[in-house]
Amino acid sequence: MSTHEKLDYVEFPAADMDATKAFFSKVFGWSFEQFGPDYCAFSKQGLDGGFYRSELYSNSARGAALLVFYSEDLAATLSKVEAAGGRIEKPVFEFPGGRRFHFCEPSGNEFAVWSDKPA
Repeated sequence: MSTHEKLDYVEFPAADMDATKAFFSKVFGWSFEQFGPDYCAFSKQGLDGGFYRSELYSNSARGAALLVFYSEDLAATLSKVEAAGGRIEKPVFEFPGGRRFHFCEPSGNEFAVWSDKPA
């Protein structure tokens, strides 16, 4: 259910829609609803959203927002990201409150995963 004046949806570009969908399905168990050849949506992932076909990509070094996943087991999530073809942008590092790493999915969009659990 949407909540008044709260974040509700996010959209990302995807140069390779099939590879992006396969990556998120393998790593995070997402499923998608296709809306024509150039758009797909995901839901029930903490924040609903979608991917639209574009050669652009989201990267925090270029000023884009960074969406961050939470993991109970950072090492296991890192292994899944690598096994599914994700590119590690920043290896695991500590910060006040936990540890995290950054990765890019097949279309180049950057995300991060953090955990407050010890290694």
